[in-house]
Amino acid sequence: MANKFGYADRILKVDLSQGTTVDVPTMDYADRYVGGRGFGAKIYWDEVSPRVKAFDPENLLIFANGPLAGFAGLAGSRWQVCGKSPAVTPESFSYANLGGSWGAWLKFAGYDAIVIQGRADKPVYILIQDDNVEIRDASFLWGKGAIEARETLKRTLGKDIRVATIGPAGDNMVVMANIIADDDASGSGGFGAVMGSKKLKAIAVGASNKEAVAASPEKLKELAKYARELKKDSRYICAGGGRVSLSFLAKIDPDLNPELKRVACHGCISGCVRAIYEAEDGKKGKCLCAGIAFYPGFSMRYYGEWNEVPFYAARICNEYGLDVMAVLPMITWLGNCYKAGVLTDESTGIPISKIGSLKFIETLALKISLRQGFGDILAQGIFKAVDVLGSKAKEQLGDIHYRTGQWYPYEPRRYIITGLLYATEPRLVTPQLHEVVFPTHLWWDWYDNTEGAYVSSDVIRSISRTFLGSEAALDFSTYEGKALAAKKIQDREYIKECLILCDFAWPMMDVKHSEEHVGDPTLPSKVFSAVTGKELDEPGLDKIGERVFNLQRAILVREGHRGRESDSLPDYDHTVPLPLSPNPNSECVVPGKDGGTVSRVGATLDREEFEKMKDEYYELRGWDIATGLQKKDTLKRLGLDDIIEICKRF
Repeated sequence: MANKFGYADRILKVDLSQGTTVDVPTMDYADRYVGGRGFGAKIYWDEVSPRVKAFDPENLLIFANGPLAGFAGLAGSRWQVCGKSPAVTPESFSYANLGGSWGAWLKFAGYDAIVIQGRADKPVYILIQDDNVEIRDASFLWGKGAIEARETLKRTLGKDIRVATIGPAGDNMVVMANIIADDDASGSGGFGAVMGSKKLKAIAVGASNKEAVAASPEKLKELAKYARELKKDSRYICAGGGRVSLSFLAKIDPDLNPELKRVACHGCISGCVRAIYEAEDGKKGKCLCAGIAFYPGFSMRYYGEWNEVPFYAARICNEYGLDVMAVLPMITWLGNCYKAGVLTDESTGIPISKIGSLKFIETLALKISLRQGFGDILAQGIFKAVDVLGSKAKEQLGDIHYRTGQWYPYEPRRYIITGLLYATEPRLVTPQLHEVVFPTHLWWDWYDNTEGAYVSSDVIRSISRTFLGSEAALDFSTYEGKALAAKKIQDREYIKECLILCDFAWPMMDVKHSEEHVGDPTLPSKVFSAVTGKELDEPGLDKIGERVFNLQRAILVREGHRGRESDSLPDYDHTVPLPLSPNPNSECVVPGKDGGTVSRVGATLDREEFEKMKDEYYELRGWDIATGLQKKDTLKRLGLDDIIEICKRF
């Protein structure tokens, strides 16, 4: 049972090499780092040497929830996985963020985090049931798909058990292997491969008492009611923003397709577009975002019409435990290599000529996950595959994330601010990007005269001023205001990933049913105070986010990040003009100056202006402008005195 005021007050440490477990107090970390990413970064900083590799037994896997996990009506039951990632080039500290219910069940079972080190001699799974923790044999699960393994454990242990597991891709340490949990929650960053390296197939969590206790329960109820009012009738996917085609939206959005069964993560405010799709053969699976949207473009080109192949493609990747955000650009690259004569069906054993078909995705996932033939090369990641194949293969790389090989959305040539977000993070930072693109897409609905749209040019300037520091932040005709916006986004997102709040629900930047249509940036701090009893205002909470962000920066520098030199982007962002978009907003129209508009087609991210943005950003951060490294005074101001001496060495 969770203790009062948001925390269970225990962190479980598991040594798989020794087969031992021990509890440590949560409050050793909670005061300064809150939870989630904060716990992960602090524990990693203290216990993982920069010389440790991702698949070394000394690497830690840190599973952490936040103080808001388990409470109703907050959308605060997401959870984090942190550690050294094999999916980042070069390997470094990284993180994943998952939804569903596993994080809340961990809280209910009496733990705020699990820290796993070592490597078991044979496949194992961890079972946590209230105060009982066991390391059990998982040989009967090894090699099974993630969904099959999860359901097998639930049949064995009881349907109320929550399971986080890996598929064959994780078992075989494929660098883009995911962790898959209940509700088909998925966590990228290669942590499925790290689980596989530790011979850890799954973590199963059960709890007899599902209660989380707040310091001020009545106040929390009022705030949860207020949050529901703010989110009423909010749209999470807006077709006009150009994210998906209207025909495809009608298939995957439960508001438009009554055959979809809407589902929500534990403790959600009002639900989103997360739904369960049931195929004609009775198979079911999550229908949401990239998981379902990564294959329809290929499939439509191959079959010429809509069918269920995109659903099966997503289910296949989930079963094998593969990150679709890495599989998507890999498919595009394979297709380009095929057209250029670099690869053939015969040389790879993969039907590249049939990209878009069910046979192709079945074969690709199988070959990669079992590391068969050419699949063994792909299993090491797209950059390693390019190194093996040579320069002509490198020429076929499209717009991919230059550190992880994942899809590279919301690019800086179009949105400017996202350049700083990408440059200063080790991985794809979707929640940060959403603070830029969500209000912009809602504005596009208004610009395009979509029925019910409410984010006008005046409203988006108010949102920009309230949440991003200035009206110039969401004016994409200028580089002004972008550095401040990036800092504010990161500080807010880092505390959000400590609490941990859902990306679709927070921050509440827009409100449909109000005169101003602008959200309330103070609400997270009020919720935090009501839950924990620790009074903090918005600036105080954001300062903790800034602390965690700076701790992560110190970790990255310790692991080889070279400050300003490493805060860079792909060269094409600066040299290749943005083309017309294939989506509804083909001209890439975005808000401009004084309520006007601007098309970003043909634009690049000016290299000189980008460097000036970095100057301003470093100054706002209190970092050295010439090097992009942290200053002693900044670390002291943020309460990071204990890392100053170590930072001096790097």
